[in-house]
Formats: sequence, C-alpha cells, structure tokens
Amino acid sequence: MAQVLEFKLPDLGEGLTEAEIVRWLVNVGDVVAIDQPVVEVETAKAMVEVPCPYGGVVTARFGDEGTELPVGAPLLTVAVGGAEGSGAPGPSATSTGTHASTGSAASAGSAADAESSEYSGNVLVGYGTAGPTARRRRVRRDDPAVATTTPAGTKPVRTAGAQPGTSASPASLASPASSAGSVRGNGASPAAGGHEGPVPVISPLVRKLARERGLDLRKVRGSGPEGLILRADVESALAAATTGAGVDAAPAAAPPVTAVGGERIPLRGVRGAVADKLSRSRTEIPDATCWVDADATELMAARAAMNAAGGPKISLLALLARICVHALARFPELNSTVDTAAREIVRLPSVHLGFAAQTPRGLVVPVVRDAGTRTAESLTEEFARLTESARQGTLTPADLTGGTFTLNNYGVFGVDGSTPIINHPEAAMLGVGRIIPKPWVHQGELAVRQVVQLSLTFDHRVCDGGTAGGFLRYVADCVEQPAVLLRTV
Repeated sequence: MAQVLEFKLPDLGEGLTEAEIVRWLVNVGDVVAIDQPVVEVETAKAMVEVPCPYGGVVTARFGDEGTELPVGAPLLTVAVGGAEGSGAPGPSATSTGTHASTGSAASAGSAADAESSEYSGNVLVGYGTAGPTARRRRVRRDDPAVATTTPAGTKPVRTAGAQPGTSASPASLASPASSAGSVRGNGASPAAGGHEGPVPVISPLVRKLARERGLDLRKVRGSGPEGLILRADVESALAAATTGAGVDAAPAAAPPVTAVGGERIPLRGVRGAVADKLSRSRTEIPDATCWVDADATELMAARAAMNAAGGPKISLLALLARICVHALARFPELNSTVDTAAREIVRLPSVHLGFAAQTPRGLVVPVVRDAGTRTAESLTEEFARLTESARQGTLTPADLTGGTFTLNNYGVFGVDGSTPIINHPEAAMLGVGRIIPKPWVHQGELAVRQVVQLSLTFDHRVCDGGTAGGFLRYVADCVEQPAVLLRTV
C-alpha cells in the first residue's frame, strides 16, 4: 500500500525565509526519482532547483507559478511504496511509519535501514541525510492514550500530513500545529491566550526587534500562516503597547489606500531583499560620507599601456579593486563589521570584495573572494564571470554573501557622485563616478584632464573621519599616480 509523504519547502540557507515558485519541473501523476529536481524557485539570492528527497508518484502540487511560499510550506506530496508494476520507486513495507509496539532489536534495525534507503542523500538545509521525521504510531480507537486526550463523542484529531488510518500522537493532539511550527525555528503555533514553548517568528531580525524593545513574543498573535509572527505583528504590538492597548489583540488594519489607477508591485524577491537590507543599513548603521575629486588621467594611461603590451585585457574595475585592497591593508578599520550583541568591532582577516551589478532582476552585489591575493588579470576574469552569471540569473547564494567591503561603480549610469548606502553588515563602501574630461590645474597649468569623483560612505562606529579621510585620500593618490602602488607590491 502506498504511503503519501509531504515534501515541504526546505531552508535554502543564508537566512532566507521564503521563495517564489518560478517553474514546476513535474506534474501530478509524474514518477520522480530520489533527488530529482521538481521545482525551480527564486529566492532573494538566486534561482535554485529544489530536489525531492523521496521517490514515487507526484499526487499533488501546492502553489502556482509566481506564488511565494514561506520555508516549511508544503510543496508537493509523493506516493511512495506503490503497488508492484506502478514503476514508482518506494520504501519497503517495513518503513511506512507504522510499527508494532513490541519487536526484537534486529527487526527494529532492519526497519531503520529500510527507512534510511527511502530518503535522499542530497543535503539541503532542513532535509537530506538527517533522515525522516519522527514516525507516527498507529493508535487504536480504544487506546487509553487517545481516550485521555480526545473528548467523548468526538473523532481523534489528526495532524496535517497524517495519513488515513493513523492518528496523531498525544503530544501532537495537545498541540495540533506543532509540526508546522517546528519547521520555522522550532516554534509552536499559538494557543488561545498566548504561546506555549518556542514562538514561531518569520526571521531572526523580527525576534531581535522584539527583544530590543522588551516585547514578550508569547503575547503576540501572529497573522502569518499557522500563526507565524511577522514584522508587522511586532510593530503593531509595540504601537499598541505605547498607546496602552493589549498586545494580544489582532494587528490593526491599515488605513485604506485611496490612490486611483496605481499599479501595485509586490515588494518581494530581489527587490524585497534589497529593500529590507538597505532599510536595515539605514536603521542600524550611523553612516557618514566624504568625497574627493581625483585626476584619473595617469590611471587611464597605465591601463592603456598594460592592454597594449599584449595578453588578457585588464578592466578599469580590476585596477580600482587593486587600489581598494591596498588601501584596506593600510586602513583595516574599514574591513570590519560590528557585533551589536557583544558591542565589539570585528576586524576581518581577508578582503572579500563585493561590487554592485545592475541586472534585469535588479541590483545584486556579487562577491570576489580573497580579492587581496588576486592579480589585476585574475580580478578582471572574476568580475567578468560574476557579472555574466548575474545577468543570467545563475548566481549562487555563496556568490552573493560574505562580502567585507563593496566597490560601487555608479559612473556607468552617467552620474558624477552619490552617497551610497552601506551593504549591511559591512562597514564601508567606495563609490566611483564617471570619468570625464574637465578643466584641471596640472603642474601649475590649466589643462583638460580625466577627472573622477570618489566617495566613501563609512560606519562611524568603526572609525572617525580621520581614518575615513586617510583611506579616501590614499585611494585618490593611487588613482592620480598609479606608481604609488609599487611601494606596496
């Protein structure tokens, strides 16, 4: 007899809490093998094909293309262990999750071996080699455990995903939503009058906000799926506490929007992730910006000479990156992050250089690992590879995380200057405007030179203006006289 298993959207790592279904790779009725990709999703980081850890026949799909699902929401169900001749791979009869209450150790071991064979060896956060969820015990209607937890005259309560003919364990009966809540941070769904045990919260940021403001999350009623507490719930509870209202009340309805004929664009995916990150940067980081004009004529001439000498072409961005890493070696305060919980500045040993790239999907910041150890040629190749991947939408989460400093060449948009927002949790960002001919005093004479405006936005917690000004002045000196770099090579 086939067992229907539910496959939920796994945690894709890097703190992602939701993903959008881009394309289903299987239909209802299709036979899937273990680790076969079944759906393509788009997270705030990248496009990902999600493999299914079960083999069998797809019996249901949850969500249309374009639907955004939270981590832990059902993706599809798979019937495994079907009748002979169905062609569907599945587990042996001993691994259906129904076991006798007594048996020898040998039979228990064989059941465990059989069960391990039906689950994927492919590791994604949240499923894979860790094995299946806890087995449910088949309970008779006259079972005393059921009698003590099920009122007379009512049917036993069965948790979501339980199979016909099986009942939930007494613990599950006491908290029907505990299974769903455990997917999101081991939290339980809210019970009447508050939460029991860990509280399901959509992200650590929301939990941190509540902790910093002294809000007891057990008294907050979540408006998300299965009682999940959203940021809006916390903000509403804080506002209610300020005005004297009870925090357990449902969030107040937003005032109606009277705009006529306006287009509504969901703030999700890459756009939503950018909005969240930049808002957090502005909220948490006391930033300041300084800028300077520099004569880039000699830098442009040096690049032309390098490319004329033969070999792979060197990009201007690669030369600016080389200048950045040398400047950070002199001013390591700017290659750091702030641990707000410990109230410590953490100076980072390596420079992982992010660079802003505009793509059809929006702004992304790929990261060049160990930029301080790369040559100009290696940097050029890596910038080209990551830029192409960004345009194709094939960047992995690893390509988009772990940066320690960001280089933003907004001159490609034809602008001279900007006050960039720091890429949280980094401590600084260097902005580079367009390089254009301008009147400039050179060697005491007025001349037309290639001039660029450089701006540095920095976290005032990690350093003061003297350090930031010293960094920016060193960068400008290297732009004006590239031979300065020879002293540090």
